[in-house]
Amino acid sequence: MKPSKAWVIIVSVILLLVGIRMSIGQGMARAYVERVDQSVEVKANDKHGASTEKWTEWHSVAPKKFEAAQMADQSQTKIVFSLANTIGLWLAAFFTLAIFSFLYRDNPGYRLAEAVIIGVSAAYWGVVGFWDTLVPKLFGALTPTLVHDQVLPSLPAPSIGQVVAMYFALALGLMLLMRLAPKGGWISLWPIAFIIGVTAGLKIVSHVESDLVAQSVATFKPLVQPVVGAEGGWMLWPTIWASLKNILLVVGVLCCLTYFFFSVEHKGVAGRAARIGIMYLMITFGAAFGFTVMGRVALLAARIEFLFDDWLWLIDPAGKRIVEVATAAGSMLCWW
Repeated sequence: MKPSKAWVIIVSVILLLVGIRMSIGQGMARAYVERVDQSVEVKANDKHGASTEKWTEWHSVAPKKFEAAQMADQSQTKIVFSLANTIGLWLAAFFTLAIFSFLYRDNPGYRLAEAVIIGVSAAYWGVVGFWDTLVPKLFGALTPTLVHDQVLPSLPAPSIGQVVAMYFALALGLMLLMRLAPKGGWISLWPIAFIIGVTAGLKIVSHVESDLVAQSVATFKPLVQPVVGAEGGWMLWPTIWASLKNILLVVGVLCCLTYFFFSVEHKGVAGRAARIGIMYLMITFGAAFGFTVMGRVALLAARIEFLFDDWLWLIDPAGKRIVEVATAAGSMLCWW
């Protein structure tokens, strides 16, 4: 059997099983939300009096919570079926399977999912940047009354320094947009140079403090680390283990530095220290690689759990729909 035919059969079987699952018991992939009324007291300032702002939030809940609310009161509207969340659930399942389809080969479904992920990510961060940076900081400093009245009632009044800084930032932003002009591209080089210079200055200070100074201080540890018990005396085994940890740390740092010290030939004591440094480095790289792989495996397990739990309703690790899963399993056994 050709690989293409085998994959067609596999996909057909999957679609058939999904169709059967949709017709059994309570179905699958439905989302419910609970209405939560929120309010906040806005304090008075120089221009506005105190007020109470109210709004409604909808929080996702488990299906069994909806069924319990329906059994208590059929006319309740606090926990309801959410069509928007359900559509989102089905779209998430579709895009997950579309990404997994690349295991077979490149296909239009995978390319569509890839393009949607990139586009949605760009749009999302654009919206986050607008509402978290431009509105409260730039517009909030330049037009504080308008932003306070229409968008952020809790926005504090900006200081003179913040207003001046935002005018400077606005000028740099407009100069950066000149990159799009046919003949004004050179103007954008000034804000780019300013951004790179400020970022480099801030990062070098933070890296020196966190990477160089902090790690150097952490290396200067006593080789003998006494652990004092409740009665005031040294505890033998805890002291041994704490001291051994400090010794291994100091030896590892010195040996790794010796390995990267190329002015001296790696022979004799320096050569043995360099080999020990290589062992430390390999252990570190292996642990980092293993940690990365386990992180990716955890992501894979989370997506598989999403497909079989939130979408297909075939497993129930969180105990969200025990009755539905039991009914579906019994119905599928009877059907087979």
